[in-house]
Amino acid sequence: MKKLINFSIILVSCMAFACKKDAKLTVLQPVGFDSSIKASTNTVALSAATDDASVITFSWPAVVYPIKASVTYTLQVDVPADTVGTTAWANAKNIVVGDDVLSKSYKGSDLNTLAISMGIEPNTTGKLVFRIQATQDRNAYTKGLAVTISPYQVFTGFPALYVPGDYQGWSPGTAPSIVALQSNKIYEGYVYFPAGGTYHFKFTSDKDWNHINYGYAGDGKLSTDGLAGDLVLPDAGYYELSANTNNLTWTYTKTTWGIIGDATPGGWGGDTQMTYDVAKQVWTLTCDMSSSGSFKFRANGAWSIDFGITKDGKLTYADSPVYGYNGTLDNLTVPTSGNYTITLDLHDPNNYNYKLHKN
Repeated sequence: MKKLINFSIILVSCMAFACKKDAKLTVLQPVGFDSSIKASTNTVALSAATDDASVITFSWPAVVYPIKASVTYTLQVDVPADTVGTTAWANAKNIVVGDDVLSKSYKGSDLNTLAISMGIEPNTTGKLVFRIQATQDRNAYTKGLAVTISPYQVFTGFPALYVPGDYQGWSPGTAPSIVALQSNKIYEGYVYFPAGGTYHFKFTSDKDWNHINYGYAGDGKLSTDGLAGDLVLPDAGYYELSANTNNLTWTYTKTTWGIIGDATPGGWGGDTQMTYDVAKQVWTLTCDMSSSGSFKFRANGAWSIDFGITKDGKLTYADSPVYGYNGTLDNLTVPTSGNYTITLDLHDPNNYNYKLHKN
């Protein structure tokens, strides 16, 4: 009987404790990159000419995790000094590339923005370090790769005055502007005033009424008194406006535009007139042109306001009441004779330009 009782105790103990198998300890299997991040180049010099071009491509191998699922890859960017020490990469900028994506390319404009945002001054040279973070149930990293980058200063426009008026609802925030090309406080540009309004306006130094506002102080004169009266034009039209905030004066010239020259139907003896397209804010004409001659854009059938081009093809004043005479310019030409649609665009004072389209 005693043996039977002992056997029962042993059996119960076995059922309570010994009949369960010991659980296996789960250990994460190691994962990592087989090789480091690679770049198509280690040195990038940026300029306006590279804005739309692909300037660098990063690539890396896939990381194999024990679980078959997507892996998210993130490009990390940091300055060299922040990639070492106990807080290495803590200040990195993270750019999520995507799931199972193994490369990342940059256009020049995007890399330029990135480099400046990371502290490399425009028109200097500096280094950024790039690495890849792979993420699934844990992170894995490549080694860092240093790239030398020379960003450039992006042109955001010349100093400007804005031209709010009754023609556009007296809204400085949406008003066209005139600019000082030489940063000398002498501003110039073109504004279209449609028929039906009062042709009243003012100049403002910012896109609001909270800064300097320029109003009427007599014929051709400006006042900085916020309560001064409006400036007024005689009627509707396409006006060249100028303002000199050094001596507080302003001018206006109503313009129509045409082309003149031995490449044009009228030769050098008369203008072939252009038509203003209100919706597109450009002057246009379609006519036959000769490649054996040349031409200029001219306002009002006179040699007071006209354009030539620089050696690198930029449209520039040859004669101007604001900027004077420039005798270094070339005339414009067409590459081959034929019928052309010609467009003159003066709506952005930062970038006067023209287009030739052969029909």
